[in-house]
Amino acid sequence: MSKAYLIAHITIHDSAAYQEYAAQATVAQQKYGAHVLARGGRSIQLEGDHRPRNVILEFESYDAALKYYHSPEYQAARAHRKDGSEGEFLIVEGV
Repeated sequence: MSKAYLIAHITIHDSAAYQEYAAQATVAQQKYGAHVLARGGRSIQLEGDHRPRNVILEFESYDAALKYYHSPEYQAARAHRKDGSEGEFLIVEGV
């Protein structure tokens, strides 16, 4: 079974709301087996619109990544992120 990656490109508008999101999302990541490959750090936008925060999470499978994203724990965290940031989130199946 191929691993899967949740990739997020984010612009934060409300740092307090985003901090609450990050704290709750971290708990959900631990529960659902996410491995953090990148969270913040240096980046350079080579094409497209720049988002200053980039996150890559690795999961054991595509289904595990979907289970995390749709979990009650992550959705509760997501409620904080929605009002304090904007971005693109996607899940990609590995090869």
